[in-house]
Amino acid sequence: MPVDWITDPAELRNRMAARPRRIGLDTEFIRERTYWPQLALVQIALDDASGEPQILLVDPLKPGMFEAIAEILADESILKIMHSPSEDLVAFRHACGVVPRPLFDTQLAAALAGIGGGLGYQKLVEQVTGVALPKGETRSDWLRRPLSPAQLEYAADDVRHLFELHDHLDQRLGELDRREWLAEDASRTVYSAENEAPERWPHASMRSAQFLERDAQLRLLRLLRWRDVYARDNDRPRSWILDNELAVNLARNPPIDRAGLQRTLDAHPKAPRRLTDTVWHALTTPLPDENDAPDATQAETRDKQRLRKLQDAVAARSAELGLPDGVLASRRWLEVLMDQGEWPDALGGWRRRALEPRLAPLLGSR
Repeated sequence: MPVDWITDPAELRNRMAARPRRIGLDTEFIRERTYWPQLALVQIALDDASGEPQILLVDPLKPGMFEAIAEILADESILKIMHSPSEDLVAFRHACGVVPRPLFDTQLAAALAGIGGGLGYQKLVEQVTGVALPKGETRSDWLRRPLSPAQLEYAADDVRHLFELHDHLDQRLGELDRREWLAEDASRTVYSAENEAPERWPHASMRSAQFLERDAQLRLLRLLRWRDVYARDNDRPRSWILDNELAVNLARNPPIDRAGLQRTLDAHPKAPRRLTDTVWHALTTPLPDENDAPDATQAETRDKQRLRKLQDAVAARSAELGLPDGVLASRRWLEVLMDQGEWPDALGGWRRRALEPRLAPLLGSR
């Protein structure tokens, strides 16, 4: 099966000169020491007259390659077939300034087709094609050069079967009249990647925040908001800037002055000692919207019986539609629906149409 290593942007442009109607697409990236995923390899599968895909392994580390890749990603005449691509999309946006569209997500398609929710690529390939793929290079250093033959083969396998998956899943979605469902969800995935921003209320999802008084929750919110912006701007993992344990401790037991903060940071082995002034400012400066912040203790006071009724209604509707658990509505989004009284974007479109008749009576009851 032909596999070509592409190191020249001109060669990539030449290979893509006759625009295909679809490509299989995947990436390898590293995110251990950075906030943003570092794009290390791009795999592209092309339809071939032989019936076997032509596979291009593109080296994005070469000068000018990001721009050549961006031209392909931006061409909306080409369908991009990917598997569970959320992080890949962020890597493309950060490196190339473009998020690929239109998108066909084979993991999502498998869920909507009733095959299985959250299936990994290897498992889905085996289920659809009968081919068992090796998993040996999942922890490779993809930034090293040259890549080993085993790495190249693993990378090629990640796009080798995408056309088979697409054909099978698209046909199944057509039979179920669910192609529009996938298009809605794929558009939402692309939009999220294009507009990726720090979480507005990062404290709300931290279990330890549930045990903090309101003032402490707001101090935690300030620290987490600052940490996210600093990590993004400096391309460092959040935990390298300020770990959760220290952030909660500072929120619960705030120092009375900057000197007290310095002593606390000096006593913590992973503390940002050189950022004392910045941390002090973040800790003590109210946010313009912090009074709108949700109370993290809601999880303790939420009507659990009502939540269970919503979950049961979702489970019953999912069974009627033949959808795997968690695809129609996760517990998290039902909690948001309960707490805010409004349908979140994640439950919009076809999901709301499928659920609202069942959930509205439960949401309206007290």
